[in-house]
Amino acid sequence: MKNRGLIGLAGAVLMAPSLALAEEATLNGANTAWILTSTALVLFMTLPGLALFYGGLVRTKNVLSVMMQCFAIAGVVSILWLIAGYSLAFGPGNGVIGDFSKVMLAGVGRETLAAGNIPESLFMAFQMTFAIITPALIVGAFAERMKFASMLLFSALWLMLVYVPVAHWVWGGGWLQKMGLYDFAGGVVVHITAGVAALVAALVMGPRKGFPATAMPPHNMTMTVTGAGMLWVGWFGFNGGSALAADGNAAMALLVTHISAATGAVTWSAIEWKRFGKPSALGAVTGMVAGLGTITPASGFVGPGGGLIIGLLAGGICFSATMFIKRVLKIDDSLDVFPVHGVGGMLGTLLAGVFSSTGLGLFSGYGFASGVADMGGQVGVQLTGVVATVLFTAIVTWGLLKGVGALFGLRVEEEEEVGGLDIALHEERGYDLH
Repeated sequence: MKNRGLIGLAGAVLMAPSLALAEEATLNGANTAWILTSTALVLFMTLPGLALFYGGLVRTKNVLSVMMQCFAIAGVVSILWLIAGYSLAFGPGNGVIGDFSKVMLAGVGRETLAAGNIPESLFMAFQMTFAIITPALIVGAFAERMKFASMLLFSALWLMLVYVPVAHWVWGGGWLQKMGLYDFAGGVVVHITAGVAALVAALVMGPRKGFPATAMPPHNMTMTVTGAGMLWVGWFGFNGGSALAADGNAAMALLVTHISAATGAVTWSAIEWKRFGKPSALGAVTGMVAGLGTITPASGFVGPGGGLIIGLLAGGICFSATMFIKRVLKIDDSLDVFPVHGVGGMLGTLLAGVFSSTGLGLFSGYGFASGVADMGGQVGVQLTGVVATVLFTAIVTWGLLKGVGALFGLRVEEEEEVGGLDIALHEERGYDLH
């Protein structure tokens, strides 16, 4: 049992992350090399993957603003994670929050080992990359209309008040981990929190000027497809690295991740082809991301058959959610963060309880838990985690947005929005055609 966190629980029955410090353990070179690589891959998902993916999806006048937001979040989150975020997420603390015992990595030396006999400093860095990409995902909900300073303050507060507590609940010895929640690599911690926060932000901010009457297509699909490819590759570190070991569990997590991504892309494209007459590159990459986000919580607990079904459901259900949010509810979640990441995270978290079962033949569970016999009981635990995280994230996110808005305002002036945030906020252009 070698997942990502929890001091003192190496070898426990539950899957949760484990920082167990083995008294006579020696550094495992193979595991260390793999997690070093995985850490780079996960950062690669944000910089440049997500920056390019989001940058291509917005209009020309806002491309630099979105990429700047991704870079700025990476910088601010890294500093906060070092100072107190890591300690509060993975310090022993209590069932709700960690403590300050590891502030500035106090007590962590070059020889201090975490689960998998890797350096704890490496475990901290690996977790940092997860903390970076989560608030960066939310950027897609308020793209093209939020003040840069307000975005920075909101992202910093959201990291400490939403991401850190939920990470502790699920991976750091908190109450959901003790219940036995399955979240291998971040369905709850990353995708549900980011997706729900995105929906709340879109509602609080209101739509972009002209939405939905004015078409706002991506300005550079080549950039978006390039970023999507980087996300697909980087996700192998996201999910495969969460095994904290270079072993068969990591290999299976990597395999099911790829199968789900491929199936999600094919499913979304097939639905578009049937409904609209032509499959689009945008649909293919969005379906891929849906497949990746949905398999994330289940990747250490299901086999290839389960990964195939999860990708199929991700493509269909996330497509329907996207159409419903945009066309029926007319909510301007600019880059579809909630229907892809939020809905995908919830779906994958629930399906982890189903396909980890030992009684499904070719679709039986494969992973740390080697499947569970009580599917109903596990699904109940998964549902508890989903509901608690959705409610907590929604309430705190709403409060933060209202607070930041009252202090500094959330939205740029109408003239700035029309002219574009690249010039208004950064005095730069993404393209100089002259």
